[in-house]
Amino acid sequence: MNDIQQFTNDEFGTIRTVEQDGKVMFCGKDVATALGYSNPRKALIDHCKGVTKRDTPTSSGIQSMSFITEGDLYRLIASSKLPSAQRFESWVFDEVLPSIRRQGAYVYSNGTESDDVLMARGLLAAQTIIDKKNAVIEGQQREIAELRPKALFADAVAASDGTCLIGELAKMMRQNGVQVGQNRLFEWLRRDGFLGKSGSNRNVPTQMAMERGLFRIKETAVTHSDGHVTVNRTPKATGRGQRYFIDRYCKA
Repeated sequence: MNDIQQFTNDEFGTIRTVEQDGKVMFCGKDVATALGYSNPRKALIDHCKGVTKRDTPTSSGIQSMSFITEGDLYRLIASSKLPSAQRFESWVFDEVLPSIRRQGAYVYSNGTESDDVLMARGLLAAQTIIDKKNAVIEGQQREIAELRPKALFADAVAASDGTCLIGELAKMMRQNGVQVGQNRLFEWLRRDGFLGKSGSNRNVPTQMAMERGLFRIKETAVTHSDGHVTVNRTPKATGRGQRYFIDRYCKA
């Protein structure tokens, strides 16, 4: 109940509001009365779709009051027969709502309050803003704390001399949300110009990839039954390459 705010206008009286799930809700009885409805309860039933009950302090004690959405507020304004409805709309939409969204509170004055009262209201409004900003900062700090281990791991991999096979790189990428196996990753690397596409250069790192430090080539001598020797060249992603490819294909 402490978050209920009252906005006063000399012509329309007092409108009570509350913020719920990031949206401003208006006391339906206050709005309907200000707009000249003879039966506020019936007006809410006829014109409103998002009524929410809320315990509200009144001169008669705590009562369950109906609060309406911004859309319902506009419906009541549009259906009002009072000539002053347009002025009420201007007050709410040009002053009250922009102030709430910009500052988180509305410091109102009818011209009779003392400076001490206005200052107290201003301090309450400022505290509301501070609390909201602190909540945002806390959320950002939690997010940073959650992401930091991943960032440290990625930096460590990029700076290391460790290399891995393409199949191992595919496993790392799956852990980062990319559904890919060894064969498909080979296809992607050939398609994007990091590995050769045909002949003796098939699956061999291209000059561009080598110059960028993304691969190292492991050469293995194979002696065949007839005595001749061939050399197998196996691409291995460097630490820099592992980070580069994970970032590239995760974003994609």
